[in-house]
Amino acid sequence: MNKIEAIIRPEKLDAVKNALASVGLVGINVVQVTGRGAQQGITAAGPRGVGSYVVDMLPKTKLELVVSDDNTRKAIDTIIEAARTGNIGDGKIFVIPVSNAIRVRTGEEGEEAL
Repeated sequence: MNKIEAIIRPEKLDAVKNALASVGLVGINVVQVTGRGAQQGITAAGPRGVGSYVVDMLPKTKLELVVSDDNTRKAIDTIIEAARTGNIGDGKIFVIPVSNAIRVRTGEEGEEAL
């Protein structure tokens, strides 16, 4: 099993969520975050044309899902396809091994708990 953390543009959340659901991956958590990467922020015009300022921490959306080893590549490819704009700031995907998962309601463990 693997935990997939994907940092994407907030406006791409619905597209990614729907794309994941269409391939049978419906269990996700979503967190609104701020951060920066290669994009290093944006420069914006000040109020009424008074100079400019840099916003170096941009709003992003973090998706978290745990999938079986067999579904890891499918999840990654689906996220990339739905989230990609081709511009800097499209995000990152991190894959983290998961040693176990337990469903609290039933006590099921491993992939059965997913």
